[in-house]
Amino acid sequence: MTEQTSAPVLSDTPRTRHRRLREQGSLNRADLDAVLAAGFVCHLGVVVDGSPMVVPTVYGVDGNTLYLHGSVAGRSMVASPQDVVCVTVTHVDGLVLARSVFEHGVNYRSAMIYGVPRAVTDPKEKLTGLRVLTEHIAPGQWEYARQPSRKELAATALLALSLAEASVKLRSGPPEDGDGSDAALGLWAGVLPLHSAWGSPEPDPALAGGIPVPAHLAALARKRARGRDVQG
Repeated sequence: MTEQTSAPVLSDTPRTRHRRLREQGSLNRADLDAVLAAGFVCHLGVVVDGSPMVVPTVYGVDGNTLYLHGSVAGRSMVASPQDVVCVTVTHVDGLVLARSVFEHGVNYRSAMIYGVPRAVTDPKEKLTGLRVLTEHIAPGQWEYARQPSRKELAATALLALSLAEASVKLRSGPPEDGDGSDAALGLWAGVLPLHSAWGSPEPDPALAGGIPVPAHLAALARKRARGRDVQG
């Protein structure tokens, strides 16, 4: 079953220890929660038949558990429960354009989660995990849409991964060469911000007339268009 949220400090393991650009690393659990809350697409890294494979998929978070969605036909979902996997989530907030190419960079928020995932086979937990995933992506959609049938549940793979071993790195702010010799070059330097926002909902061409956009989706579009606090 789902574990409760752990202590506010992330674990420091050989895999999660920050070795390069340590000042951008964070052991604050709140930073991990914020990175995960800001998106819904991750990359699942696994080894299949001796070769690495990185698969994009959607996720949802419930306490200290990350649920990953897939199909039972997906090779990564079949292979991953036996081995350690690495899940990454990254948000780009802007380009850091310095006076020299060497000092260019990216403002970003990222997380890496390591662990051996557990295949969710219990139908009740699978429904719970899919609800968590759906509500993470579009709050209100689980109750609005038709929920999965037994056949659909059987065709869906769901992995549960603990957040116990995670690493977070963050970078914000301007270039770092403003007080160096390149400042005398007279070149523009600064940050080119990147913002993501939902557009207006586009109805299915096959949609019958008179069916309005549900309030929870209209609210989601408005909320995420106002800023990047929900999705980077």
